[in-house]
Amino acid sequence: MTYLVNDKCIRCKHTDCVEVCPVDCFYEGPNMLVINPDECIDCGVCEPECPVDAIIDDTKDIGNKWYKLNDEYAQKWPQITIKKDAYPEAEKYAKEENKLEKYGLEEE
Repeated sequence: MTYLVNDKCIRCKHTDCVEVCPVDCFYEGPNMLVINPDECIDCGVCEPECPVDAIIDDTKDIGNKWYKLNDEYAQKWPQITIKKDAYPEAEKYAKEENKLEKYGLEEE
């Protein structure tokens, strides 16, 4: 099992999860974070830290959609190892659904 970030992170990008990760497997894009599934040690300490429940384990990833996206973008985006401010107006977007379709992964 590995942990993954889903579209609940888009336009929120809280980084509380980054701060607790013992192996620094988070990567930062313009409007969300991803986890490198090959680096994740499945410890689960990140999952409860996310205030918008954007971190899931791979057993909840129907069709491996989020595994593929996390793996792909972890190869492209820079690693993040320290907590930063959340996305501007993160609370406004926190409960919005279908954010991947609305905003994509690379929109600023």
